[in-house]
Amino acid sequence: MKLTYEWNKDVVDISEVSVANEFEFKIRILTEPYFESMKLIQKSFEANDIITDVLIYPYNNHEYQVVVRKDFYEDFILQLCKYQLLTKVEWKEEPQHS
Repeated sequence: MKLTYEWNKDVVDISEVSVANEFEFKIRILTEPYFESMKLIQKSFEANDIITDVLIYPYNNHEYQVVVRKDFYEDFILQLCKYQLLTKVEWKEEPQHS
């Protein structure tokens, strides 16, 4: 099963790429009241004892580079949903290869 998600393109712009044992996201928050969302997400991951789970690098204009360990991918996606940066999250069957 693969976790898929959708977002409101008027609120946020998201791109994702898988690299080795991590996922790299580029996220840009486009509108209030969502500007503080990434800070709140960062605080939630800083509260645990694992330093390398999710690394969030802020840039100008509410842009972020986010590096997520593969074993924390689902947790990160659910945090994006919790703060309403995503509009839909669901598991999808992956096509069978013969």
